[in-house]
Amino acid sequence: MLGEYRITGRGAAEISASVERAVACGELEPGQPLPPMRELAERLGVNPNTVAAAYRTLRERGVIETAGRRGSRVRSTPATTGREFIRVEVPEGARDVSAGNPDPALLPALAPAFAAAAGRGDREPVLYGDAPVEPELERLARAELDADGVPGGPLAVTSGSLDAMERVLAAHLKPGDPVAVEDPGWGSLLDLVPALGLRTVPVGVDDDGPLVDDVRRALAGGVRALVVTDRAQNPTGAAVSAARARALRSLLREHPETLLIEDDHGHRIVDLPLHPLAGATRSWAFVRSAAKAYGPDLRLAVLTGDSVTLDRVRGRQRLGPGWVSRITQRAVARLWAEGAVDARAVAAAYGRRREALIGALAERGVTAHGRSGLNVWIPVPDETGAVARLLHAGWAVAPGARFRLHAPPGIRITVSTLGAGEAGPLADAVASALGAGAGRSHV
Repeated sequence: MLGEYRITGRGAAEISASVERAVACGELEPGQPLPPMRELAERLGVNPNTVAAAYRTLRERGVIETAGRRGSRVRSTPATTGREFIRVEVPEGARDVSAGNPDPALLPALAPAFAAAAGRGDREPVLYGDAPVEPELERLARAELDADGVPGGPLAVTSGSLDAMERVLAAHLKPGDPVAVEDPGWGSLLDLVPALGLRTVPVGVDDDGPLVDDVRRALAGGVRALVVTDRAQNPTGAAVSAARARALRSLLREHPETLLIEDDHGHRIVDLPLHPLAGATRSWAFVRSAAKAYGPDLRLAVLTGDSVTLDRVRGRQRLGPGWVSRITQRAVARLWAEGAVDARAVAAAYGRRREALIGALAERGVTAHGRSGLNVWIPVPDETGAVARLLHAGWAVAPGARFRLHAPPGIRITVSTLGAGEAGPLADAVASALGAGAGRSHV
Protein backbone atom coordinates (compact mmCIF):
# COMPACT_ATOMS: atom_id res chain seq x y z
CA MET A 1 0.00 0.00 0.00
CA LEU A 2 1.03 3.61 -0.47
CA GLY A 3 1.47 4.05 3.26
CA GLU A 4 4.09 1.29 3.18
CA TYR A 5 5.97 2.70 0.18
CA ARG A 6 7.83 5.95 0.44
CA ILE A 7 8.24 7.89 -2.81
CA THR A 8 11.72 9.38 -2.92
CA GLY A 9 13.75 11.81 -5.00
CA ARG A 10 14.71 15.46 -5.27
CA GLY A 11 14.40 15.96 -9.01
CA ALA A 12 11.52 15.14 -11.34
CA ALA A 13 13.43 12.26 -12.94
CA GLU A 14 14.24 10.72 -9.55
CA ILE A 15 10.65 11.03 -8.33
CA SER A 16 9.16 9.51 -11.48
CA ALA A 17 11.73 6.69 -11.41
CA SER A 18 10.83 5.96 -7.78
CA VAL A 19 7.15 5.60 -8.66
CA GLU A 20 7.89 3.54 -11.76
CA ARG A 21 10.07 1.11 -9.78
CA ALA A 22 7.31 0.70 -7.21
CA VAL A 23 4.73 -0.05 -9.91
CA ALA A 24 7.02 -2.53 -11.65
CA CYS A 25 7.67 -4.52 -8.47
CA GLY A 26 4.09 -4.36 -7.22
CA GLU A 27 4.63 -2.06 -4.24
CA LEU A 28 2.24 0.43 -5.86
CA GLU A 29 -0.82 -1.45 -7.10
CA PRO A 30 -3.07 -0.78 -10.12
CA GLY A 31 -5.71 1.80 -9.26
CA GLN A 32 -3.85 3.02 -6.20
CA PRO A 33 -4.00 6.83 -5.71
CA LEU A 34 -0.84 8.89 -5.56
CA PRO A 35 -0.42 11.76 -3.08
CA PRO A 36 -1.64 15.19 -4.21
CA MET A 37 1.23 17.09 -5.81
CA ARG A 38 1.49 19.76 -3.13
CA GLU A 39 1.39 17.18 -0.36
CA LEU A 40 4.18 15.10 -1.95
CA ALA A 41 6.22 18.25 -2.67
CA GLU A 42 6.01 19.24 0.99
CA ARG A 43 6.95 15.75 2.12
CA LEU A 44 9.99 15.66 -0.19
CA GLY A 45 10.96 19.28 0.40
CA VAL A 46 10.80 20.22 -3.28
CA ASN A 47 8.93 22.74 -5.41
CA PRO A 48 5.41 21.58 -6.44
CA ASN A 49 6.43 22.19 -10.06
CA THR A 50 9.03 19.44 -9.67
CA VAL A 51 6.37 16.94 -8.61
CA ALA A 52 4.09 18.16 -11.41
CA ALA A 53 6.87 17.47 -13.92
CA ALA A 54 7.38 13.98 -12.46
CA TYR A 55 3.68 13.18 -12.66
CA ARG A 56 3.60 14.47 -16.25
CA THR A 57 6.44 12.11 -17.17
CA LEU A 58 4.61 9.20 -15.56
CA ARG A 59 1.44 10.04 -17.50
CA GLU A 60 3.37 10.21 -20.76
CA ARG A 61 4.88 6.79 -20.06
CA GLY A 62 1.45 5.33 -19.35
CA VAL A 63 2.24 4.51 -15.71
CA ILE A 64 -0.39 6.75 -14.08
CA GLU A 65 -3.56 8.52 -15.12
CA THR A 66 -5.04 11.80 -13.92
CA ALA A 67 -8.77 12.34 -13.54
CA GLY A 68 -9.15 16.05 -12.75
CA ARG A 69 -10.09 16.73 -9.14
CA ARG A 70 -9.92 13.05 -8.31
CA GLY A 71 -6.16 13.26 -8.60
CA SER A 72 -3.63 10.83 -10.01
CA ARG A 73 -3.55 7.07 -9.64
CA VAL A 74 -1.66 4.07 -11.00
CA ARG A 75 -3.28 2.89 -14.21
CA SER A 76 -5.33 -0.31 -13.93
CA THR A 77 -3.04 -1.78 -16.58
CA PRO A 78 0.20 0.23 -16.64
CA ALA A 79 1.73 0.51 -20.10
CA THR A 80 4.96 -0.79 -18.59
CA THR A 81 3.09 -4.06 -18.03
CA GLY A 82 1.01 -4.22 -21.23
CA ARG A 83 -2.23 -6.05 -21.93
CA GLU A 84 -0.42 -8.58 -24.09
CA PHE A 85 0.93 -10.04 -20.85
CA ILE A 86 -2.63 -10.75 -19.65
CA ARG A 87 -2.73 -14.24 -21.07
CA VAL A 88 -2.89 -17.85 -19.97
CA GLU A 89 -0.01 -20.28 -20.16
CA VAL A 90 -1.09 -23.03 -22.54
CA PRO A 91 -0.13 -26.42 -21.07
CA GLU A 92 0.94 -29.28 -23.29
CA GLY A 93 -2.06 -30.99 -24.85
CA ALA A 94 -4.42 -28.01 -24.49
CA ARG A 95 -6.06 -26.49 -27.56
CA ASP A 96 -5.02 -22.84 -27.96
CA VAL A 97 -7.86 -20.66 -29.28
CA SER A 98 -6.61 -17.46 -27.69
CA ALA A 99 -3.94 -16.00 -29.95
CA GLY A 100 -5.86 -13.87 -32.49
CA ASN A 101 -3.74 -15.03 -35.42
CA PRO A 102 -5.01 -15.78 -38.93
CA ASP A 103 -5.03 -19.36 -40.18
CA PRO A 104 -1.56 -20.04 -41.67
CA ALA A 105 -3.21 -22.32 -44.24
CA LEU A 106 -5.11 -19.33 -45.65
CA LEU A 107 -2.03 -17.10 -45.97
CA PRO A 108 -0.28 -16.88 -49.35
CA ALA A 109 3.26 -18.07 -50.01
CA LEU A 110 5.54 -15.03 -49.73
CA ALA A 111 8.80 -16.34 -51.16
CA PRO A 112 7.91 -15.98 -54.87
CA ALA A 113 6.63 -12.42 -54.38
CA PHE A 114 9.74 -11.36 -52.46
CA ALA A 115 12.06 -13.06 -54.92
CA ALA A 116 10.39 -11.21 -57.77
CA ALA A 117 10.42 -7.92 -55.82
CA ALA A 118 14.13 -8.14 -55.04
CA GLY A 119 15.37 -9.82 -58.18
CA ARG A 120 14.43 -7.62 -61.11
CA GLY A 121 17.68 -6.75 -62.83
CA ASP A 122 16.27 -3.75 -64.66
CA ARG A 123 15.37 -1.94 -61.44
CA GLU A 124 17.73 0.53 -59.79
CA PRO A 125 18.18 0.08 -56.03
CA VAL A 126 16.24 2.40 -53.74
CA LEU A 127 18.54 5.00 -52.19
CA TYR A 128 18.24 7.83 -49.69
CA GLY A 129 15.99 10.55 -51.02
CA ASP A 130 13.95 8.27 -53.27
CA ALA A 131 10.15 8.23 -52.99
CA PRO A 132 9.03 6.38 -49.82
CA VAL A 133 6.00 4.72 -51.47
CA GLU A 134 6.19 2.15 -54.25
CA PRO A 135 4.18 3.57 -57.19
CA GLU A 136 2.44 0.28 -58.03
CA LEU A 137 1.39 -0.26 -54.41
CA GLU A 138 0.04 3.29 -54.29
CA ARG A 139 -1.89 2.79 -57.52
CA LEU A 140 -3.47 -0.47 -56.36
CA ALA A 141 -4.26 0.83 -52.89
CA ARG A 142 -5.80 4.03 -54.18
CA ALA A 143 -8.02 2.12 -56.62
CA GLU A 144 -9.39 -0.08 -53.85
CA LEU A 145 -9.89 2.84 -51.47
CA ASP A 146 -11.79 4.68 -54.20
CA ALA A 147 -13.96 1.64 -54.82
CA ASP A 148 -14.77 1.44 -51.10
CA GLY A 149 -15.83 5.07 -50.88
CA VAL A 150 -12.83 6.33 -48.90
CA PRO A 151 -12.24 10.01 -49.81
CA GLY A 152 -9.24 10.92 -51.93
CA GLY A 153 -6.08 11.95 -50.15
CA PRO A 154 -2.33 11.46 -50.05
CA LEU A 155 -0.97 8.05 -49.11
CA ALA A 156 1.75 6.74 -46.80
CA VAL A 157 2.99 3.27 -45.90
CA THR A 158 3.65 2.36 -42.25
CA SER A 159 4.89 -0.64 -40.32
CA GLY A 160 1.44 -1.98 -39.50
CA SER A 161 -1.79 -0.37 -38.32
CA LEU A 162 -0.64 0.36 -34.76
CA ASP A 163 2.38 2.24 -36.12
CA ALA A 164 0.03 4.31 -38.27
CA MET A 165 -2.26 5.10 -35.34
CA GLU A 166 0.62 6.10 -33.10
CA ARG A 167 1.96 8.49 -35.74
CA VAL A 168 -1.44 10.06 -36.38
CA LEU A 169 -2.24 10.52 -32.68
CA ALA A 170 1.20 11.99 -31.99
CA ALA A 171 0.87 14.32 -34.98
CA HIS A 172 -2.31 15.95 -33.65
CA LEU A 173 -2.60 15.56 -29.88
CA LYS A 174 -0.73 16.59 -26.75
CA PRO A 175 -0.36 14.71 -23.44
CA GLY A 176 -3.56 14.73 -21.44
CA ASP A 177 -5.89 14.97 -24.45
CA PRO A 178 -8.85 12.55 -24.27
CA VAL A 179 -9.28 9.89 -26.98
CA ALA A 180 -12.50 7.90 -27.45
CA VAL A 181 -11.81 4.19 -27.94
CA GLU A 182 -14.01 1.12 -28.31
CA ASP A 183 -14.68 -0.83 -25.11
CA PRO A 184 -14.16 -3.74 -25.40
CA GLY A 185 -11.50 -3.04 -27.99
CA TRP A 186 -8.04 -3.84 -29.30
CA GLY A 187 -5.74 -4.30 -26.31
CA SER A 188 -2.68 -2.85 -28.05
CA LEU A 189 -4.55 0.37 -28.79
CA LEU A 190 -5.82 0.54 -25.21
CA ASP A 191 -2.16 0.42 -24.13
CA LEU A 192 -0.90 2.79 -26.81
CA VAL A 193 -3.19 5.71 -25.94
CA PRO A 194 -1.99 6.13 -22.32
CA ALA A 195 1.57 5.30 -23.33
CA LEU A 196 1.42 8.47 -25.45
CA GLY A 197 0.26 10.42 -22.39
CA LEU A 198 -3.30 10.58 -23.69
CA ARG A 199 -6.47 9.73 -21.79
CA THR A 200 -8.80 6.92 -22.85
CA VAL A 201 -12.56 7.56 -22.93
CA PRO A 202 -14.48 4.29 -23.39
CA VAL A 203 -17.23 3.95 -25.99
CA GLY A 204 -19.48 0.88 -25.94
CA VAL A 205 -19.82 -1.45 -28.94
CA ASP A 206 -22.55 -3.68 -30.29
CA ASP A 207 -22.62 -5.87 -33.40
CA ASP A 208 -23.05 -2.77 -35.63
CA GLY A 209 -20.10 -0.81 -34.22
CA PRO A 210 -19.65 2.01 -31.69
CA LEU A 211 -22.83 3.00 -29.84
CA VAL A 212 -24.12 6.34 -31.08
CA ASP A 213 -25.18 7.60 -27.64
CA ASP A 214 -21.76 6.76 -26.18
CA VAL A 215 -19.99 8.55 -29.03
CA ARG A 216 -22.32 11.54 -28.58
CA ARG A 217 -21.45 11.74 -24.87
CA ALA A 218 -17.75 11.43 -25.60
CA LEU A 219 -17.84 14.19 -28.21
CA ALA A 220 -19.91 16.45 -25.95
CA GLY A 221 -17.34 15.79 -23.21
CA GLY A 222 -14.57 17.18 -25.38
CA VAL A 223 -12.67 14.17 -26.73
CA ARG A 224 -10.05 15.24 -29.24
CA ALA A 225 -10.03 12.00 -31.23
CA LEU A 226 -12.19 8.96 -31.99
CA VAL A 227 -10.81 5.58 -33.11
CA VAL A 228 -13.22 3.24 -34.92
CA THR A 229 -12.73 -0.30 -36.25
CA ASP A 230 -14.76 -0.61 -39.44
CA ARG A 231 -14.91 -4.42 -39.68
CA ALA A 232 -13.68 -7.52 -37.81
CA GLN A 233 -13.53 -5.52 -34.56
CA ASN A 234 -11.24 -7.10 -32.02
CA PRO A 235 -12.51 -8.75 -29.84
CA THR A 236 -16.26 -8.63 -30.64
CA GLY A 237 -16.31 -9.08 -34.42
CA ALA A 238 -18.46 -5.96 -34.84
CA ALA A 239 -18.77 -4.37 -38.28
CA VAL A 240 -20.06 -0.84 -38.81
CA SER A 241 -23.41 -1.14 -40.59
CA ALA A 242 -24.75 1.32 -43.16
CA ALA A 243 -27.29 2.73 -40.70
CA ARG A 244 -24.73 3.08 -37.92
CA ALA A 245 -22.28 4.76 -40.30
CA ARG A 246 -24.92 7.33 -41.31
CA ALA A 247 -25.68 8.13 -37.67
CA LEU A 248 -22.00 8.44 -36.75
CA ARG A 249 -21.17 10.60 -39.77
CA SER A 250 -24.04 12.93 -38.92
CA LEU A 251 -22.82 13.18 -35.34
CA LEU A 252 -19.20 13.76 -36.33
CA ARG A 253 -20.16 16.59 -38.68
CA GLU A 254 -21.35 18.46 -35.57
CA HIS A 255 -17.80 18.17 -34.19
CA PRO A 256 -15.60 18.90 -37.22
CA GLU A 257 -12.43 19.50 -35.16
CA THR A 258 -12.38 15.90 -33.88
CA LEU A 259 -9.58 13.70 -35.23
CA LEU A 260 -11.12 10.53 -36.71
CA ILE A 261 -9.02 7.38 -37.12
CA GLU A 262 -10.46 4.32 -38.87
CA ASP A 263 -8.92 0.85 -38.76
CA ASP A 264 -9.80 -1.54 -41.58
CA HIS A 265 -7.55 -4.49 -40.73
CA GLY A 266 -10.38 -6.78 -41.88
CA HIS A 267 -9.75 -5.93 -45.53
CA ARG A 268 -9.83 -9.09 -47.68
CA ILE A 269 -10.89 -11.39 -44.81
CA VAL A 270 -14.42 -9.97 -44.40
CA ASP A 271 -17.24 -10.23 -46.92
CA LEU A 272 -19.27 -7.35 -45.43
CA PRO A 273 -19.14 -4.03 -47.30
CA LEU A 274 -17.14 -1.14 -45.91
CA HIS A 275 -19.07 1.90 -44.65
CA PRO A 276 -16.33 4.48 -44.03
CA LEU A 277 -16.76 7.55 -41.83
CA ALA A 278 -13.76 9.34 -43.35
CA GLY A 279 -14.39 12.91 -44.42
CA ALA A 280 -16.99 13.66 -41.73
CA THR A 281 -14.35 15.72 -39.89
CA ARG A 282 -11.55 18.00 -41.06
CA SER A 283 -8.81 15.74 -39.70
CA TRP A 284 -9.08 12.06 -40.51
CA ALA A 285 -6.96 9.00 -41.16
CA PHE A 286 -7.87 5.63 -42.65
CA VAL A 287 -5.48 2.71 -42.19
CA ARG A 288 -5.61 -0.64 -43.99
CA SER A 289 -3.28 -3.42 -42.84
CA ALA A 290 -2.01 -6.42 -44.80
CA ALA A 291 -1.47 -8.50 -41.64
CA LYS A 292 -4.63 -10.61 -41.38
CA ALA A 293 -4.93 -11.51 -45.07
CA TYR A 294 -1.26 -11.75 -46.10
CA GLY A 295 0.70 -12.32 -42.88
CA PRO A 296 1.52 -10.37 -39.69
CA ASP A 297 5.26 -10.52 -40.41
CA LEU A 298 4.88 -8.26 -43.44
CA ARG A 299 4.44 -5.32 -41.00
CA LEU A 300 2.81 -3.19 -43.66
CA ALA A 301 -0.23 -0.93 -43.68
CA VAL A 302 -1.45 1.70 -46.11
CA LEU A 303 -2.51 5.01 -44.57
CA THR A 304 -4.50 7.80 -46.18
CA GLY A 305 -6.11 10.92 -44.75
CA ASP A 306 -6.43 14.67 -45.07
CA SER A 307 -3.39 16.47 -46.44
CA VAL A 308 -2.35 18.10 -43.14
CA THR A 309 -2.43 14.80 -41.23
CA LEU A 310 -0.50 12.90 -43.90
CA ASP A 311 2.05 15.69 -44.26
CA ARG A 312 2.74 15.58 -40.52
CA VAL A 313 2.96 11.79 -40.46
CA ARG A 314 5.31 11.59 -43.45
CA GLY A 315 7.49 14.38 -42.10
CA ARG A 316 7.92 12.64 -38.76
CA GLN A 317 8.43 9.29 -40.45
CA ARG A 318 11.36 10.73 -42.39
CA LEU A 319 13.03 11.53 -39.05
CA GLY A 320 12.55 7.99 -37.77
CA PRO A 321 12.59 4.83 -39.89
CA GLY A 322 12.52 6.89 -43.09
CA TRP A 323 10.34 4.47 -45.06
CA VAL A 324 9.02 0.93 -45.08
CA SER A 325 11.21 -1.32 -47.26
CA ARG A 326 10.34 -0.78 -50.89
CA ILE A 327 11.11 -4.47 -51.50
CA THR A 328 8.35 -5.36 -49.03
CA GLN A 329 6.06 -2.86 -50.72
CA ARG A 330 6.77 -4.38 -54.13
CA ALA A 331 6.07 -7.86 -52.77
CA VAL A 332 2.72 -6.80 -51.32
CA ALA A 333 1.81 -5.02 -54.55
CA ARG A 334 2.59 -8.19 -56.46
CA LEU A 335 0.45 -10.27 -54.08
CA TRP A 336 -2.44 -7.83 -54.58
CA ALA A 337 -2.06 -7.64 -58.35
CA GLU A 338 -1.87 -11.41 -58.80
CA GLY A 339 -4.83 -12.14 -56.53
CA ALA A 340 -2.71 -14.29 -54.20
CA VAL A 341 -5.54 -14.22 -51.67
CA ASP A 342 -9.05 -15.23 -52.71
CA ALA A 343 -10.79 -12.74 -50.43
CA ARG A 344 -14.22 -14.27 -50.91
CA ALA A 345 -13.02 -17.78 -50.06
CA VAL A 346 -11.05 -16.60 -47.02
CA ALA A 347 -13.98 -14.60 -45.67
CA ALA A 348 -16.28 -17.57 -46.22
CA ALA A 349 -13.91 -19.91 -44.38
CA TYR A 350 -13.71 -17.67 -41.33
CA GLY A 351 -17.45 -17.06 -41.54
CA ARG A 352 -18.25 -20.79 -41.42
CA ARG A 353 -16.05 -21.25 -38.36
CA ARG A 354 -17.58 -18.30 -36.50
CA GLU A 355 -21.13 -19.32 -37.35
CA ALA A 356 -20.51 -22.93 -36.34
CA LEU A 357 -19.29 -21.89 -32.90
CA ILE A 358 -21.92 -19.18 -32.36
CA GLY A 359 -24.66 -21.58 -33.43
CA ALA A 360 -23.38 -24.35 -31.17
CA LEU A 361 -23.21 -21.95 -28.24
CA ALA A 362 -26.76 -20.70 -28.94
CA GLU A 363 -28.02 -24.30 -28.83
CA ARG A 364 -26.56 -24.51 -25.33
CA GLY A 365 -28.06 -21.24 -24.15
CA VAL A 366 -24.87 -19.16 -24.42
CA THR A 367 -24.92 -15.77 -26.16
CA ALA A 368 -21.89 -14.91 -28.30
CA HIS A 369 -20.91 -12.14 -30.70
CA GLY A 370 -18.94 -12.45 -33.94
CA ARG A 371 -20.41 -10.67 -36.94
CA SER A 372 -17.12 -10.64 -38.85
CA GLY A 373 -13.44 -11.49 -38.62
CA LEU A 374 -11.47 -14.06 -36.66
CA ASN A 375 -12.92 -13.84 -33.17
CA VAL A 376 -15.98 -14.62 -31.08
CA TRP A 377 -16.71 -12.64 -27.90
CA ILE A 378 -18.64 -14.31 -25.09
CA PRO A 379 -19.91 -12.23 -22.13
CA VAL A 380 -19.37 -14.10 -18.86
CA PRO A 381 -20.28 -13.38 -15.22
CA ASP A 382 -16.91 -14.54 -13.85
CA GLU A 383 -14.04 -14.05 -16.27
CA THR A 384 -11.26 -15.54 -14.15
CA GLY A 385 -13.31 -18.60 -13.27
CA ALA A 386 -14.42 -19.17 -16.86
CA VAL A 387 -10.86 -19.00 -18.19
CA ALA A 388 -9.60 -21.37 -15.48
CA ARG A 389 -12.39 -23.92 -15.98
CA LEU A 390 -11.93 -23.90 -19.75
CA LEU A 391 -8.20 -24.40 -19.35
CA HIS A 392 -8.89 -27.34 -17.05
CA ALA A 393 -11.15 -28.73 -19.79
CA GLY A 394 -8.32 -28.41 -22.33
CA TRP A 395 -9.20 -25.09 -24.03
CA ALA A 396 -7.04 -21.97 -23.71
CA VAL A 397 -9.09 -18.81 -24.36
CA ALA A 398 -8.13 -15.14 -24.10
CA PRO A 399 -9.16 -13.34 -20.89
CA GLY A 400 -11.43 -10.40 -21.60
CA ALA A 401 -9.33 -8.19 -19.33
CA ARG A 402 -6.92 -7.80 -22.26
CA PHE A 403 -9.61 -5.92 -24.17
CA ARG A 404 -11.69 -4.07 -21.56
CA LEU A 405 -11.71 -0.72 -19.79
CA HIS A 406 -15.16 -0.58 -18.16
CA ALA A 407 -17.05 -3.13 -20.26
CA PRO A 408 -18.47 -6.20 -18.48
CA PRO A 409 -16.33 -9.37 -18.28
CA GLY A 410 -15.96 -11.65 -21.27
CA ILE A 411 -13.71 -14.13 -23.02
CA ARG A 412 -12.41 -14.10 -26.59
CA ILE A 413 -12.13 -17.20 -28.74
CA THR A 414 -10.19 -17.10 -32.02
CA VAL A 415 -11.89 -19.35 -34.57
CA SER A 416 -9.31 -19.04 -37.35
CA THR A 417 -8.00 -22.61 -37.00
CA LEU A 418 -11.13 -24.20 -35.52
CA GLY A 419 -11.70 -27.57 -37.16
CA ALA A 420 -15.06 -28.74 -38.51
CA GLY A 421 -15.65 -31.07 -35.57
CA GLU A 422 -14.42 -28.77 -32.82
CA ALA A 423 -17.30 -26.28 -32.49
CA GLY A 424 -19.53 -28.70 -30.57
CA PRO A 425 -16.96 -29.85 -28.00
CA LEU A 426 -15.76 -26.27 -27.47
CA ALA A 427 -19.34 -25.05 -27.00
CA ASP A 428 -19.92 -27.88 -24.51
CA ALA A 429 -16.87 -26.77 -22.54
CA VAL A 430 -17.94 -23.12 -22.58
CA ALA A 431 -21.47 -23.93 -21.47
CA SER A 432 -20.15 -26.13 -18.68
CA ALA A 433 -17.68 -23.45 -17.58
CA LEU A 434 -20.39 -20.80 -17.45
CA GLY A 435 -23.29 -22.84 -16.06
CA ALA A 436 -26.83 -22.85 -17.37
CA GLY A 437 -27.80 -19.55 -18.99
CA ALA A 438 -24.65 -17.80 -17.77
CA GLY A 439 -23.84 -16.18 -21.11
CA ARG A 440 -27.11 -14.38 -21.68
CA SER A 441 -25.80 -10.85 -21.06
CA HIS A 442 -24.94 -8.38 -23.85
CA VAL A 443 -21.80 -6.62 -25.04
